Amino acid sequence: MESAKFIYWQDGNQWLGYLQDYPDYWTQGESLEDLQANLRDLFRDLTSGEIPGIRKLAELTLR
Repeated sequence: MESAKFIYWQDGNQWLGYLQDYPDYWTQGESLEDLQANLRDLFRDLTSGEIPGIRKLAELTLR
């Protein structure tokens, strides 16, 4: 089973979050479950190859 880490928080009545590997692309939901569903949709969109110029987070080993 594939998984992805995400960052999330509640702001008033909304849940906000983004995928750790794609910090420039946020989404929201009315509940944590709704946010997770939207993050799954966002992941599919970002990894489909259909959207050009997607920015992604990476780690560089310096030594």
